[in-house]
Amino acid sequence: MKRYLAFIGFVLFNFINGCSKKQLPKDPPNILFIMSDDHAYQAISAYDDKLIQTPNIDRIANEGMLFTNACVTNSICAPSRATILTGKHTHLNGKIDNRMPFDTAQVTFPQLFQKAGYETAMYGKLHFGNNPKGVDDFMILPGQGNYINPTFITPKGDTTFTGYVTDLITDLTIEWLDKKRDKSKPFMMMYLHKAPHRPWWPRPDKFEEFLDKEFPEPETLFDNYENRGTAAKTAEMNLLKHMMYSHDSKVKPETVDEMGNVVPVVEEFPNSFYGPYGRANDEQKALYEPLLKRINDDFKNNWPSMSDKEKMKWKYQRYMQDYLACISSVDDNVGRVLNYLDENGLAENTIVVYTSDQGFYLGEHGWFDKRFIYNESFKTPLLIRWPNVIDKGTTNDEMVQNLDFAQTFLEAAGITAPNDMQGESLIPLLLGNNSEWTRDAVYYHYYEYPAVHMVKRHYGIVTKEFKLVHFYYDVDEWELYDRMNDKLEVKNVYDDPKYSEIVKELKNKLAELRIKYKDSEELDKKFIDLTGKK
Repeated sequence: MKRYLAFIGFVLFNFINGCSKKQLPKDPPNILFIMSDDHAYQAISAYDDKLIQTPNIDRIANEGMLFTNACVTNSICAPSRATILTGKHTHLNGKIDNRMPFDTAQVTFPQLFQKAGYETAMYGKLHFGNNPKGVDDFMILPGQGNYINPTFITPKGDTTFTGYVTDLITDLTIEWLDKKRDKSKPFMMMYLHKAPHRPWWPRPDKFEEFLDKEFPEPETLFDNYENRGTAAKTAEMNLLKHMMYSHDSKVKPETVDEMGNVVPVVEEFPNSFYGPYGRANDEQKALYEPLLKRINDDFKNNWPSMSDKEKMKWKYQRYMQDYLACISSVDDNVGRVLNYLDENGLAENTIVVYTSDQGFYLGEHGWFDKRFIYNESFKTPLLIRWPNVIDKGTTNDEMVQNLDFAQTFLEAAGITAPNDMQGESLIPLLLGNNSEWTRDAVYYHYYEYPAVHMVKRHYGIVTKEFKLVHFYYDVDEWELYDRMNDKLEVKNVYDDPKYSEIVKELKNKLAELRIKYKDSEELDKKFIDLTGKK
């Protein structure tokens, strides 16, 4: 009798537990994929509120899920975007760096959505190719695009708008949602911001607002790279040495050259000074001029007497003022789109994703830019809202990647993913079924070297606890970081005997991942032959 009752209890427990497990809705959801360019997770207040408040982006996390270990497969713009579109590592889709061509024979997830009857669109920054596949409508910036009075590529030809790029991309996106799409179909919209990509040009009102702010410095701003290998010591992305005065800090060229030498002759400099500023009309320039004068007066009055340490601090503040002002505009505009969904009855059946094409250095280790497997560039923001599916205000710390987006969207829409996609659908995590998630390590591979910023080629494996990296091409160096006990990643413990078993275990697992993702030394050699030899 006891056995019988125990059996009945077991059956009832599993029946109730199975019934309580969340299921996907039957109706295909709309998908709004929002991606900014070079948006560091440190600059989203849902992750860290030391630098900026981003209430609209935070709203996605508050009403959905925040991923704390989201990361990329290759921390550089165009390769990241190619991985998102194809669900494949860069060595398979061909876009290993910003220079190599994308393999246009690759199937992208928008094509699959279009084939399945979705209305599809892409507005904003794609960064490679002028004719995106699988979208019914597109308005994309050519290459990097411009902050001020940008030109857009459209199916009907190029067109230029007057205004600020972040506002314009949003205006056009809302117009498509409101007036241009076929409202009898579910939609998949890719809403892609240029900001906050370098050179950081805020809208005039944001420029003025943030010019008065002072920001806390990162703990590793004056990192000397002790206990690190050659790659960290030789990278060219130091705020003091490599961030440019005119191009980045907005010091006028008649005041200083890019090396910080005071020179009075304007004619020595090209007319492209200020980049985006050169596209501004007289009315727009009139708004910027008083702000630029403040920066240049401060520079002329203080720079000659500053030590290198003080110059580094000055450059950091100028960097943060402009970078974060650009993000403030992104946040405002994300709020506009979220409000549109609410006001038009679209929020309940729309998956909203906010992410970036990778992370970014905000002075950590003295750096700006990205590229490294180290945390600030390897990790990327990821916030997902799906009403009645994702529990509000939840967080997830699993190792997820941009590699996973395509399969996630396809499963959410009930579309079969191709067998050659390499990611894993995040649906179990979104539903709260974490026990169904089996990945415990991710693979990373960076290729663009020799090139701007001179970050050496490397690949590696990352778990929640450890990060093992192999730098190659003109060096052969390994690094290991204990992610639990060295959160700043300032101590390479690869040669520490206490970690010898960890190194052995991770090397074996790394070899398995290389096989799983079809990467190899042969491919490394092939790409070296194609992109430059030592």
